[in-house]
Amino acid sequence: MTKKLLFVCLGNICRSPAAENIMNHLIEQEGLGDHFICDSAGTGGWHVGALPDRRMRAAAKERGLDFVGSARQFEAMDLREFDLILAMDKDNYRNILALDPQRKFTDKVKMMCDYCETHTDKEVPDPYYGGADGFNYVIDLLFDACGGLLKSLKSH
Repeated sequence: MTKKLLFVCLGNICRSPAAENIMNHLIEQEGLGDHFICDSAGTGGWHVGALPDRRMRAAAKERGLDFVGSARQFEAMDLREFDLILAMDKDNYRNILALDPQRKFTDKVKMMCDYCETHTDKEVPDPYYGGADGFNYVIDLLFDACGGLLKSLKSH
């Protein structure tokens, strides 16, 4: 059975598309492309249709990755459509759950950093207003979290 994963941040141009692309990269490396579908979305709609942030793409390129995709806004139906929804920070988490007033899908919504194996961060910091270091750090953090997530999904 194919598992559908949705990564969610605020604008869907930095953190969540990075998580989606890194997860797809790890899935492909393990030859598990048939088992997972990854997508990303933002709780806000300001960047709908935009490519991932150029600084995030540049940081990814340094690691040999091409980040693809275009921003979209998270919708209530995503709660039904996806098997696992991964929030980058506590605000994203609250905004996702706000679209689930009956609390039917709460168990599907997790914090991305809960899957980190080496980093101790509780949230993925938003690098949007900072320099290149922030983008590089987020990529490192997401490689850690996505690696732990994939390991967790494979063991279930």
